[in-house]
Amino acid sequence: MEIDLKRIKIRDLVEAYEDNDEAGVTGYDGNLDIRPAYQREFVYKDKQRAAVIETVRKKFPLNVMYWAVNVKDGEPDGTFEVIDGQQRTISICQYVEGDFSIEIDGHQMAFHNLQDDQQEQILDYELMVYLCEGTDSEKLDWFKTINIAGEKLTNQELRNAVYHGPWVSAAKRYFSKTGCPAYQIASDYMSGSPIRQDYLETAIEWINDGKVDEYMRDHQDDSNANELWLYFKGVIDWVETTFPKKRSEMKSVKWGPLYNTYKDVKLDPAELEKQVSALMADPDVTSNRGAYEYVLTGDENKLSIRAFDDRMRRTAYEQQKGICPGCGKHFEIEQMQADHKTPWSKGGKTVAENCVMLCQPCNRKKWDV
Repeated sequence: MEIDLKRIKIRDLVEAYEDNDEAGVTGYDGNLDIRPAYQREFVYKDKQRAAVIETVRKKFPLNVMYWAVNVKDGEPDGTFEVIDGQQRTISICQYVEGDFSIEIDGHQMAFHNLQDDQQEQILDYELMVYLCEGTDSEKLDWFKTINIAGEKLTNQELRNAVYHGPWVSAAKRYFSKTGCPAYQIASDYMSGSPIRQDYLETAIEWINDGKVDEYMRDHQDDSNANELWLYFKGVIDWVETTFPKKRSEMKSVKWGPLYNTYKDVKLDPAELEKQVSALMADPDVTSNRGAYEYVLTGDENKLSIRAFDDRMRRTAYEQQKGICPGCGKHFEIEQMQADHKTPWSKGGKTVAENCVMLCQPCNRKKWDV
């Protein structure tokens, strides 16, 4: 890859700046693609945007940026795309466009509030830009290597870069924007951030048994992401119907696998809610989010049932005189495991009176004492 250094004034950078959302973000008199297909969404917070403008105002050097030189018929065509520096570039352009203000001498000042000389100082600030000419794969490798302003790329952001194309662009419209359709219907049932690609990654994991790369590989050239979107809507509709009462614990549940297994099973939402409510109130249940999986699967491991503490274990051990009631042999306490005399599933509580010490082989047999 060939790399040349160029100084770009902010006044030239912001010329004809446009943010057309889905259609892309451009600047530099329409010759700079600020958000190519492999780039992430805008993730800077207000303090980060303000820090960029303060750096410019104080004439401090910003970190160097990298633009890729676009080539047509073997020759540079005069257009570029941002490899590194998108967040800083958009911050600068948004400020000059009047999209936000920063605090100056105790006052919130947008660009149009500045004195003429202050505006000129910003517009004349020179950015250090490396122009990089190379193949698409070289540009992508460079992008993955340098990242953006110290913000580590998520795995899904990297996948979007690797498999960029019409499918990724279509999928991001559903799953990757602030207030996107996926967020609107699923924010009560999912954690994470759409713009950091959490929703998109989760949806793909659900539909393809965790194999995200394989799904994106196979659909890279699809013209739309309808299959994924319709599947995702189906999952959320099923959750809302099956568990109509919303709780914060729902955000941590892996709904896709449950939907895949139980979507065609006849379920009673009222009975399920009764069970979930009881589990939420049970002091022995230490993982409330596991209640939803438990009422469907019956797997107690999902609940992380409260374990007997050391005092309970010692009391039971001394009462048994170290004898395992399963096999009748004596063991040191370190060789034994605490279990419920009456199983938790049958109403047994994690209290001293319900504790029994078993040797490991007997405990594995689920000895009924």
